[in-house]
Amino acid sequence: MATRTSKSTQKGSAKRSAPSRTSPAKRSPAKAARPTGARSGSRTPARQAHTQPDPIGWVFLAIGKLFAGVWLLFANGIGTAARAFGQQARELDPAHRRDGLGLAVLALAIAVAAMTWRTGQGAAATVVTAVLRGVLGSLAWSVPVLLALIAWRLLRHPDQNADTGRMMIGWTALLAGVLGIVHVAHATPYPSGPAPTDGMDKVSAAGGMIGFIVSAPPSSVLPAFVTIPLLMLLSGFGVLVITATPVHRVPERLAEIHHMLFQKSGAGDAKPPVKRTRKPRAASSGKSDGEGDVGEHGKPYDTPLVDDGPGRLADHSPEIVPGLVDEEPPAPVERRAAEPPEPTPAPRKVEQLVLSSQEGPYTLPDVATLRSGTPPKPQTKANTVVVNALSSVLEQFAIDAQVVGFTRGPTVTRYEIELGPAVKVEKVTALTKNIAYAVKSADVRILSPIPGKSAIGVEIPNTDKDLVSLGDVLRSQVAQADHHPMIVGLGKDVEGRTIVANLAKMPHILIAGATGAGKSTCINGLICSVLMRSTPDEVRMVLVDPKRVELNTYEGIPHLITPIITNPKKAAEALEWVVGEMDRRYDDLAASGFRHVDDFNKAVRAGKLTAPPGSERVYQPYPYLLVIVDELADLMMVAPRDVEDSIVRITQLARAAGIHLVIATQRPSVDVVTGLIKANVPSRLAFATSSLADSRVILDQPGAEKLVGQGDALFLPMGASKPMRLQNAYVSEKEIFDIVAHCKAQMQAEYRDDVAATATAKKEIDEEIGDDLDLLVQAAELIVTTQFGSTSMLQRKLRVGFAKAGRLMDLLESRNVVGPSEGSKAREVLVQPDGLPGLLADLRGG
Repeated sequence: MATRTSKSTQKGSAKRSAPSRTSPAKRSPAKAARPTGARSGSRTPARQAHTQPDPIGWVFLAIGKLFAGVWLLFANGIGTAARAFGQQARELDPAHRRDGLGLAVLALAIAVAAMTWRTGQGAAATVVTAVLRGVLGSLAWSVPVLLALIAWRLLRHPDQNADTGRMMIGWTALLAGVLGIVHVAHATPYPSGPAPTDGMDKVSAAGGMIGFIVSAPPSSVLPAFVTIPLLMLLSGFGVLVITATPVHRVPERLAEIHHMLFQKSGAGDAKPPVKRTRKPRAASSGKSDGEGDVGEHGKPYDTPLVDDGPGRLADHSPEIVPGLVDEEPPAPVERRAAEPPEPTPAPRKVEQLVLSSQEGPYTLPDVATLRSGTPPKPQTKANTVVVNALSSVLEQFAIDAQVVGFTRGPTVTRYEIELGPAVKVEKVTALTKNIAYAVKSADVRILSPIPGKSAIGVEIPNTDKDLVSLGDVLRSQVAQADHHPMIVGLGKDVEGRTIVANLAKMPHILIAGATGAGKSTCINGLICSVLMRSTPDEVRMVLVDPKRVELNTYEGIPHLITPIITNPKKAAEALEWVVGEMDRRYDDLAASGFRHVDDFNKAVRAGKLTAPPGSERVYQPYPYLLVIVDELADLMMVAPRDVEDSIVRITQLARAAGIHLVIATQRPSVDVVTGLIKANVPSRLAFATSSLADSRVILDQPGAEKLVGQGDALFLPMGASKPMRLQNAYVSEKEIFDIVAHCKAQMQAEYRDDVAATATAKKEIDEEIGDDLDLLVQAAELIVTTQFGSTSMLQRKLRVGFAKAGRLMDLLESRNVVGPSEGSKAREVLVQPDGLPGLLADLRGG
């Protein structure tokens, strides 16, 4: 024991006497300078004397900080005023508001203009003017203008400073070419002449030293008619660099300029503006709207996503494609629906959706109503920083892999990592937290692999995001090429491609996400897309808004068949009416021998389908019926069984009838989005969720919990195995108001009477029945068809308890369906099987 004690004592003393891990050379200067015997709280007189500030230094430091603060405050105010001018300016992140440089350049422009544009100059102004004229010649007056343009760019668009190098090269080439041409036009004077002053005066009156340097070498060996075109090519190159226009896109840009000037010239006329109308469907590449052959709506390997070629999405551009713009104002296109019959005193039929007559054709809103978003940036300094951070992590963990590139999207950038031979993918995917630590972002999402590539994708949010506008999406080539009325703009994916989908092919979609993630903006984008591309005879809508404030802007648009529904009970009744409308459409399809409403509509428009002899029916094309439920959770709280039954029936059968459902909820739990609803809604759009469980409810897989919000979403269309990440398109309230005002000015809303009639009929149900109507109807059918009235039979067949079965039997007895109880014997059935339809109608309140 003594030996052990001595050993432990020696070990303890050795530990205490061992030097610290941090050598004195690596310690901070403050710690290294501290005396050994001094306490941590005591200060030596030398240290106190060293830390006492100099009063004179404090004064100068305070004056400097005050001057810098006033300068930045004034600069920030000037920059904010500059960005507020015009419609394209937008609010910027405070980190981008570096307005001090812009204000300094503006002050320099004013000073140079004051010295060079006036007479009676002083000594300093004379020197500046002489230098500028010696360098730039007769174009020295343009220096203040160029400086003012640079200041305007710095103040108005500080987030576009990444293109400053390109702009400098372009302006240098343009200015050099112009000065060279001016110098050649003045007979190419040389600085040296009979007298140095005379020679330099001639150079200053021409193109200056820059013009001389550019024009003298070619002028010495080539004639002027060859030198001038060469210098013009140099200036043209500068223009192309400034406008970021490749040579092969010059005709396209010229066509855009011509179209822009044509639109502006017609804006000032007294005539009303020409409104965009839909092109004839014959020019459309897609025929799923009923204009093609019978059965073309069912294609193999079909997808709701719209592309411009087989097997790939389009390389979309946010600009208007010149080939899709009419050179002349198009004549208004007549509505393709059959004209409604002349009004007669007889009551109007309610089997089909009909429109009231109107004066003149219905014109669609102009696509210029929707604003443009921010131009996409292919690369920024932040991307370079992230690439270096990812490479550093791979080197630190000795993984044979490298970052081979990235694709920058509006919200996130996807970095591609390629592995070396015999390297496991798990080595990279296991570094999720380390990568998040290195790139300073908690929202890192790893794809292994990227669909269609042998690479691992690391999606990291951008610190400088781009705004995706609905106008850019609807003006894209892929949206303009397809004229289906149910085309909607969703946004742009991680690779910057425009994502456009066809609601008729989804055929139903579930939209879910946490509060503030962008769900309401997405709903507005879907509705505005339909209003921008379809007339009321092509698409009708039923809007359900239990929150009463999300969709009230659309009240009164002609596309509605009923006022916006805000009561959850009435919403459940409206869904039942949709089920009835679906049954009526299927009756017509079955009677006419068609399998899809598109084929039925084509036959009606061609005059090939008439009503049976003796019938008063007049066949009219069925419009698409779009049902949008903004908050499913409120409906499921009030009438869960009725709402679920109606949604399941609609989603199971309504595709061929042209009825499509959009369901949105901010509470994606299993009691709201039930298994039956999920099984029949194949397309999903998930915004940011608060938990992994919510992501699994929406997408049946994780991922939505790592989204960054504000429109960042995962879109899983029907038939896809993995969701695609996209930034949802934004539409402002002013744009919505303008679109709604245009639609209201074209036609007044005409609501269906039978929707309200369904609600009235529901109110006539006996209050004694309550929520047991479905069970009561089943019990009546069972007893009348079997002619056997037994409480125990109801227990077995309906799987209810004795109390519930006895209550159902008492309700049937009070309605003279069965006789009074006779002990253990079965009750007498008072209604025969042929009277069952009337009995069921009475029980339902009909």
